[in-house]
Amino acid sequence: MLFHPMDIFIFIAFLISLWAQWKVSSNFNAWSEVPASSGLTGAEVARMILDRHGLHYVPVEVVPGRLSDHYDPISRTVRLSEPVFYGRSIASISVAAHEVGHAVQHQQGYAALVLRHRMFPIVNFASGVAPLLLLVGFVLHQFSLIGLGILFFSLAVAFQIITLPVEFNASARAKRFMLAEGLIAPNEARGVNKVLGAAALTYVAATLIAVFELLKYVLIFTQGNNNEES
Repeated sequence: MLFHPMDIFIFIAFLISLWAQWKVSSNFNAWSEVPASSGLTGAEVARMILDRHGLHYVPVEVVPGRLSDHYDPISRTVRLSEPVFYGRSIASISVAAHEVGHAVQHQQGYAALVLRHRMFPIVNFASGVAPLLLLVGFVLHQFSLIGLGILFFSLAVAFQIITLPVEFNASARAKRFMLAEGLIAPNEARGVNKVLGAAALTYVAATLIAVFELLKYVLIFTQGNNNEES
């Protein structure tokens, strides 16, 4: 089937994803030009928040690239891109605090993060196998393979859905940390919301695409099974 009605929704979600990526870049660029009143770098903010939570053993490292910031739960390391690590802007400290939010989630056993970590090895395998099963199933009209592919793909979709509260919670923690510690003034909270809100939207868009794709496969599978039975 070259076209399916769900493709319309997938295309709309894809456009939202492109818009979200543009928002991330434009908001980061805009707020990178606005110095934070604290005068601290992203690395200093990350180190301060980590230490306040007793996470002295969690290092803060600089990594190459732009917006390549992340928290590594395996090595328990906060890694910040150069513009964030060295930057003293609202954008830099917002992103740094967000990544530290994941480290604090890890320390406190935040349920969604724990589930996400436990699912990762399974999902990593499932997301690699699912496209192959679906492709072979559709080419050979083997609905048992399509059904198995849908099962594996649904695990990947569930992983993305679980990622949403993890990311939103980390952003909420970041803003709360910075306000409580005086790292941002109340009037700077708008910039934090702009930077982190745009980043969160990219996860929402990616999840929408995955959910609509899953629904498409389920509908095709159901219709094909009904046709075979009739």
